[in-house]
Amino acid sequence: MAHTTKEKAEAIAKVIDTLDILRRECPWDRKQTNESLRPNTIEEVYELCDALLGTDTREVKKELGDVLLHVLFYSKIGEENGEFDAADVAEALNAKLIFRHPHIFGDVNVADAHEVEQNWEQIKLKEKDGNKTILGGVPGSLPALIKAFRVQEKAANVGFDWTDASGAWDKMTEEAAEFKAEAEKMDKERMEAEMGDLLFSLVNVARLYGINPENALEHTNRKFIRRFNYIESEAKKAGRALKDMTLEEMDRYWNEAKKHE
Repeated sequence: MAHTTKEKAEAIAKVIDTLDILRRECPWDRKQTNESLRPNTIEEVYELCDALLGTDTREVKKELGDVLLHVLFYSKIGEENGEFDAADVAEALNAKLIFRHPHIFGDVNVADAHEVEQNWEQIKLKEKDGNKTILGGVPGSLPALIKAFRVQEKAANVGFDWTDASGAWDKMTEEAAEFKAEAEKMDKERMEAEMGDLLFSLVNVARLYGINPENALEHTNRKFIRRFNYIESEAKKAGRALKDMTLEEMDRYWNEAKKHE
């Protein structure tokens, strides 16, 4: 059952009240700072990302609650420092949403989601505290694969992009050949540089086909782990250690795992 806006606001207000009590009375909560909470926040966001790739909606709800707690916790610390509170955070977010959607709240016309993305980058450059450059909004600490996707996406939104996927395919083929040439020389420094170019070009191909490479790779990671765990489990049942098995034996279990999926 969907809740009303009032019910949603009241539920969040209860969390804020509870957090106020914890901040006053719980030794652990009382000693937390922005710096001490940061590692926990990173962990909670990754746990949410894990849940989002699954099918358990209860787990998603739980992890969303953990992330919401951190948002409210930082807001509480800001309030104690006389800087901002949860209301300021919400008001700033609402104002930003309205400003960045002139095709909904203004008189701008857009044909599709792609035009919305193109307008988005220009709008952010116009904001008072917005990005000073097109790529300035990409966090430096993002994992490299996600960062590659985001910088390409932002550049594409201002027209710096292939006209179609064929150009990206050609570039990827070119980068693969350049990496192979350096690999044959075993020049590790040049190999690393060319591998970076190859991976970047592969991200471009994925993006132009509407595939998020981070999600695609994570699905493959999970598939590999699932199949490898099967090999390990079957080896234990047979009283064998993986290190004592041949590649052919392990490959047979791998193919069995594929059939069970």
